[in-house]
Amino acid sequence: MPRITKVYTRTGDDGTTALGGGQRIPKDALRIAVYGTVDELNSHLGVALAAGVDEALAEDLLRIQNELFHLGSDLCVLEEDKERLPVPRVEQRHVEALEELIDRLSAELEPLQNFVLPGGAAAAVQLHVARTVCRRAERQLVALAAVEAVGEHTVPYLNRLSDGLFVMARFENKRKGVPDVLWDSRA
Repeated sequence: MPRITKVYTRTGDDGTTALGGGQRIPKDALRIAVYGTVDELNSHLGVALAAGVDEALAEDLLRIQNELFHLGSDLCVLEEDKERLPVPRVEQRHVEALEELIDRLSAELEPLQNFVLPGGAAAAVQLHVARTVCRRAERQLVALAAVEAVGEHTVPYLNRLSDGLFVMARFENKRKGVPDVLWDSRA
């Protein structure tokens, strides 16, 4: 468990930051953008929890928040350093847990008849915001994976999570008795 004794270090004042393996890279590097977006996503999940998400989702969201820290850890250490620096990583079990969650929640929802707009109950809307941030993180991660090695389960995890957040938003609306907002293609 890391021990944080001081919040500021001044080492980043030159526009660089340290990876978990000690390498210093620019703060605008794609790897930093990816795990910064994952951190942003995690904060949006915190807002959804604070907005009063249904208790059936709260435990899953807390688990996912912890898994997002695993993802950040996975991304802040280069693949070639992971043998020397074992860190928490996203694993196949995390992807499978998301698939189980999606299946469990979907079983309680009506089949989709149309595209759904972000809307409805406050926590559902926040889950939709989290979904879009998750998709951005996924796009950034795919771009990173095209030029650098990344953990093998990181892209599938974000892909599944964005689907899961969509289902959670629909589930939240159902639990709150608020209908999904459907796209009107003729508007």
